[in-house]
Amino acid sequence: MDHKLRSGLRPSAPIAEPRRIGTDGAGVITAVGPDVDGFRVGDPVVVFGATGAYATDIAVPVRSAQPRPASVTAAEGAALGIPVATAYQALRSLGVRDGDTLLVHAGSGAVGQAAIQLATLWGARVIATSSPERFDRVHDLGAEPIAYGEGLTDRVRAAAPGGITVALDAAGTDEAIETSLALAPAARIATLVRGRDAAGYGIRAFSGGAPTPLTAQQRAWRAEAIPVALALLAGGAFSVELGPSFALGDAAAAHRAVEQGAAGKVILLP
Repeated sequence: MDHKLRSGLRPSAPIAEPRRIGTDGAGVITAVGPDVDGFRVGDPVVVFGATGAYATDIAVPVRSAQPRPASVTAAEGAALGIPVATAYQALRSLGVRDGDTLLVHAGSGAVGQAAIQLATLWGARVIATSSPERFDRVHDLGAEPIAYGEGLTDRVRAAAPGGITVALDAAGTDEAIETSLALAPAARIATLVRGRDAAGYGIRAFSGGAPTPLTAQQRAWRAEAIPVALALLAGGAFSVELGPSFALGDAAAAHRAVEQGAAGKVILLP
């Protein structure tokens, strides 16, 4: 998300002055503001939905901090934020439940990996598109991997002759949307990337320039996702794929690694 906003690939307010970057992180509380309950100096926390997380120190509102279990590393906690919140809210909005067959496009990405794990925990069967090089990761998370590319619709139909009941697009390609529409009811298809033209396809959009903002319930689900994922992670029922780490001063190199397709969440270390 950070490099997409910085480069203009994702819409944001006009950049008329220097802008602090970074929304997700993790660390230890060094000071607590007045009238704040539930947190103490020294507590390990996860930070999400903040502003300016590329820093050695950051002030955040209480709503953007969540206690971090001792068994969850700072790197794991910092990797949750946007991907987990997005996946959790999208699946809840689509009503994914036991008995569903979910098609996830870009299953090996951070959002896709979170969606696979949550949906399988809720009892859904998951089929996920991926490059063959990432099949093992997708399979280990509980999904059935299928290579994207020519013939995708037929491969998915063969894997799920009973039909696809719900689809989540985290890829943004025409292929992903066309395959979803061919196999699943439009009312239960959502895109996280093609918000600008989703309405023309008759599908829902939750990010990527979606024309309507999230509802209060959807925002609440995004906040709810973080403690849910932390509890699952601490209990060994959820995993986060970590990629390369960079010093904070090498943030530009970290962005280049993301742009070049580094596997896993890229971490900055203050």
